[in-house]
Amino acid sequence: MADDVDARLDEAAASLRRAQQALAPFPQLAATGFLHDAEKEFAEAHLTVALVAGSPLPTDSDLSVGLAAWLNGLAEAASELRRHLLDRLRGGEIERGEQLLVGMEDVYDLLVTVDYPDAITGGLRRTTDALRAVVERSRSDVTTTVLQARLQRAIEEAAGRATP
Repeated sequence: MADDVDARLDEAAASLRRAQQALAPFPQLAATGFLHDAEKEFAEAHLTVALVAGSPLPTDSDLSVGLAAWLNGLAEAASELRRHLLDRLRGGEIERGEQLLVGMEDVYDLLVTVDYPDAITGGLRRTTDALRAVVERSRSDVTTTVLQARLQRAIEEAAGRATP
């Protein structure tokens, strides 16, 4: 699986580099937004892999993408963690789910400190607001799962004491 992910990331990097090179002589065309979107998706993929693995996050320079694309990719990567978090909770890995939630919260806490106009950040404020809703739903899911696990343990302990 990791080899497949690495191969797809390498393929995406090659495609993005070709697009960046092709648009380099045409900055007005590059600024229309579709290159930013491609860079954002590329950053999101790399950042999601790093967040899931608990690895250091690659920087915008590491990925050769614009800072606004990297920031938006980070917000979307944190949102993507919700799927992984829910899968871990369903698998009974509550501690891992809690760790993923902390990662999501850390990303949100960082992004809310970025206070620049949307024209500079590529709509980061809206993306961060969407992330906040995802973090809140995820916090609710983790809390519910933790409380259910505690209740189940208490019932099992009480049932074990009641049985002669």
